[in-house]
Amino acid sequence: MEQGRLPEAARILLTGGTGQVGGELLRILEPLGEVVAPARTTMNLADAASVRETIRAVRPRWIVNPGAYTAVDKAESEQDIAYAINAEAVKVIGEEARLLGAGVIHFSTDYVFDGSGATPYTESDSTGPMGVYGASKLAGERALGESGAAHMIFRTSWVYGARGKNFLLTILKLARERETVRIVADQHGAPTWSRDLARMTARVIGQSELAAQTAELSEVVSSLGGVYHATGSGETTWCGFAEEAVRLQGTKEPGVRFAEIEGITTAEYPTPAKRPANSRLNCGKLRERFGWTMMPWKDSLREVLTEL
Repeated sequence: MEQGRLPEAARILLTGGTGQVGGELLRILEPLGEVVAPARTTMNLADAASVRETIRAVRPRWIVNPGAYTAVDKAESEQDIAYAINAEAVKVIGEEARLLGAGVIHFSTDYVFDGSGATPYTESDSTGPMGVYGASKLAGERALGESGAAHMIFRTSWVYGARGKNFLLTILKLARERETVRIVADQHGAPTWSRDLARMTARVIGQSELAAQTAELSEVVSSLGGVYHATGSGETTWCGFAEEAVRLQGTKEPGVRFAEIEGITTAEYPTPAKRPANSRLNCGKLRERFGWTMMPWKDSLREVLTEL
């Protein structure tokens, strides 16, 4: 499908440019127009005044916000900073975007649900976060929705890639060091490649810009706007993800003895914050509205492992 670029001299303001998703976005959005990715010392998401000042200085046409407080367990004891970054900063982004007529793309999480469902969640299903992290992200979604800004929210899950701190890299490290690695086998979801999220975002912005050639951008984004689910296709468990990763890496390195992966229950691995048993998200709306299907998780895993 045809895509458009930003108008001359228009800018994309990107938060979290050093993070897993932000780092991919920084590179993949560049062909669409100028991307401004301030350092944390310039735009501190924990400081609402800093966020407001940066937006007013940059005057972006788009604000893309993958930046977040994602320390799920620490959030239970650091509620103030989790809400400052995941909710208050998003509120400010929405307020300033509305004044500018800018479009906002914000990333959220499966943790807004309680994980009790037996089928993949749709965007209209009732939310019910079980911990501070999920509650703070849901508060951010609501603040953006109430701001009046033209926006889209993409909920995702189990994000990983070839760089940064993530489950895949941790498991491969442990599998080289130990004889057995015990992984939770009763939490279900879909691993999502950070680069796939970035490519999807570029598609959404490009399609929106094409439509904005004959309408105001804010009108276009508002007509397409709302919540979308965007996770890797298919499903597995954390244990299944680990088993496949170790199996594939083992075929690349036949001389290395990797650990056995042993499945355990959530109850056997207690954490300060509860994890959803069901993190599966139905991504049909994304496919219908933008013609985008996220990569099957096994395919993206193979691609990521070629970069290690």
